[in-house]
Amino acid sequence: MKAPRISRAAIAGAVAIVLPVSLGVMAPQAFAQTATQDPYGPACSSVPKEGKGSLDGMAQDPVATAASNNPELSTLVTAVKKAGLVDTLNNAENITVFAPSNDAFDKIPKADLDKLLADKEELTKVLTYHVVGEDITQKQLEDGSFKTLEGGTLTTTGSGEEFTVNDSAKIVCGSVPTANATVNIIDTVLTPQ
Repeated sequence: MKAPRISRAAIAGAVAIVLPVSLGVMAPQAFAQTATQDPYGPACSSVPKEGKGSLDGMAQDPVATAASNNPELSTLVTAVKKAGLVDTLNNAENITVFAPSNDAFDKIPKADLDKLLADKEELTKVLTYHVVGEDITQKQLEDGSFKTLEGGTLTTTGSGEEFTVNDSAKIVCGSVPTANATVNIIDTVLTPQ
């Protein structure tokens, strides 16, 4: 009795179909775990230690969803929702978000912030200026110049665990992984150049 023979071509064909599908399913997790360094900075200690808003929890979700679970980013999340950018951010791949903390928004006079939140076009411009369409490593932040989704350019300088964006905003918790982005929490809202 002969055992059935399966041709090498059939096996290769099966592998060619199964492998990309399995990699596609694993891609967000692979990005979150390999593309970023360990989070750093003084404000990382205020991130919840467990749950969806924790560093481990945020790594499981796309960036807008992850931010919505972090209490330090609630004003940003409100702004992203008002601008209609939740799906845009969640569906992007390999991006870097310079995310203003609640303290950053608190530096803006209330009347000015209310006016910005009510102007969808200007709000979208400001928010997309905080997003770069590539994964930026900690090393690249030392002397970087990056094109934003808004179309402008932002610059970064620094070393070790101390970095400044556009000579005004400090990264207070950097290299926070999400399923599709690296998040650098900053202490000042950036203005498009």
